[in-house]
Amino acid sequence: MVATLNKLPTHEIVSKALTALRNLEHRGASGAEPDSGDGAGILIQIPDKFYRSAVDFSLPKISEYATGLFFVQPNEIGYKEKIAKIADEEGLQILGWRNLPINSASLGKTALSVMPDFQQIFIAGLKNEQELVLERMVFCLRKRVEHTLPIYVPSLSSRTIVYKGMLTTGQLEEFFPDLSNPLVESPLALVHSRFSTNTFLLGHLLIHIVISLIMVRSIQLKEIVIGCARVKHYYRVT
Repeated sequence: MVATLNKLPTHEIVSKALTALRNLEHRGASGAEPDSGDGAGILIQIPDKFYRSAVDFSLPKISEYATGLFFVQPNEIGYKEKIAKIADEEGLQILGWRNLPINSASLGKTALSVMPDFQQIFIAGLKNEQELVLERMVFCLRKRVEHTLPIYVPSLSSRTIVYKGMLTTGQLEEFFPDLSNPLVESPLALVHSRFSTNTFLLGHLLIHIVISLIMVRSIQLKEIVIGCARVKHYYRVT
């Protein structure tokens, strides 16, 4: 995490966070293809100034609208109308959609094969709700959308936004050109890369079991092997 103590948003904070993320490359996971990552992302404060310059519709003041990225299944039809209906039922109105710019040139075949369509939504309350009240309303919208449509919503908030994907640490900024724009400013930035130690749960669990058993001197090697086999069988059947 990178943050400033004066609470003033700057692009430098975003840039430093992306540099920190790239420096986590040795911890990040990837498949047989080095250009298909296991996941990387960044959370920043909503860059209000940038979004006002990027959309062709009006936005209310910063605390009175929410935004987020929607990962939509390719070729999904009619989802915007369905989301608009859910929004109306939740006391919300959709201000507009933005086709999120992406650059997939550096992605490997695996990442490309599962890549969704990236859409950005802007939402406001019908009664100009703001801050925590609006946060609660869009949370309900987000959960209803994810439970009824083939759509994943990394974040939907009036405060922060998340850019993430099946990317390596070095691909995130290139994939989302927004992050390189000087108008994308934030007083804090939290980055994440899925670590390689998290990609194989069973293997990770067995390592801890073996270490624990070896510490008990009375345990024989044969018993250790039997114990690991039982755990492996359990995870296969469940």
